[in-house]
Amino acid sequence: MIKVILWDVDGTLLDFEKSESCGIRRCLEEIGFYGCNDAMLERYARINRRYWEALERGEVTKQEVLLGRFETFFEEETIPCDDIAAFNSSYQKKLGEVFFENEDSVRLCGKLQAQVDQYVVTNGTVEAQRNKLKFSGLGECMKGVFISDEIGVEKPGIGFFDHVFAEIGPVNRNEVMIVGDSLTSDMRGGNNAGILCCWYNPKKKENTAGVRIDYEISHLWEIETILG
Repeated sequence: MIKVILWDVDGTLLDFEKSESCGIRRCLEEIGFYGCNDAMLERYARINRRYWEALERGEVTKQEVLLGRFETFFEEETIPCDDIAAFNSSYQKKLGEVFFENEDSVRLCGKLQAQVDQYVVTNGTVEAQRNKLKFSGLGECMKGVFISDEIGVEKPGIGFFDHVFAEIGPVNRNEVMIVGDSLTSDMRGGNNAGILCCWYNPKKKENTAGVRIDYEISHLWEIETILG
């Protein structure tokens, strides 16, 4: 029986790609660049993913991710920006203000409150994640929120999950399930922690990371079937 769900946020409960696109466009307009198109946003998204994957492998720091992705993007797109740190700060604020649910996720989490204990586990920044959870209503469904910036360790590091379990108290890890879209962060983290792993995979991607997957879903509400 599953008694605890650890939810990823970006790409799982919330549509991060939409928030990302909206936030980038608005920030670029603030610095006077109005020529952002879909192709540019796709290129930024690829750069961003590369940086986050490097972070998960321990190759860069969180600060290097937050600033380096924009430095690379601006250089490749020849976009002038005098203050990368200020641009990132504005971007984090906008990410917390603009959010889009995946598949009525707030109602799902609200419904599951009577059945399981739910927690957020995220590598996102504190400002963006706290605001998203507050304004979306997801935070009200959770018994706790665990953000890597506050813990000092990123998913999939075992230290992240050791902190989570130290905080939530005694629990049988066979009764805990992580739900997320990332193989390298969520599923590998779940493997490291020795808990059940549910891969949210709406685009039917191939498991190329060599990680254990206990459940695979293409729609969030399939969680109800898993819980029985």
